[in-house]
Amino acid sequence: MDASPVDELSFDEALAELQHTIATLEAGGQPLESTLTLHERGAALLGRCETLLRGAELRMQQLVVRPGGAVDAEDLRPAPDAEA
Repeated sequence: MDASPVDELSFDEALAELQHTIATLEAGGQPLESTLTLHERGAALLGRCETLLRGAELRMQQLVVRPGGAVDAEDLRPAPDAEA
């Protein structure tokens, strides 16, 4: 198991490690403490993948096709005064 900080992993790295972690957990035979550690790391990896996917989705949603076929980038972040 890689000990790299989860928040520094790329999507592909996090997904590959998550898949390996799931396979290890499914295979069983791990001591309880190892199982708990794997589960915690897996949850963190899943969170990292979800965060990166949400970011990618937002980037894709920012490309808006206007009438007539023009494509513009639109900032979908809420206005500063809307955050309360």
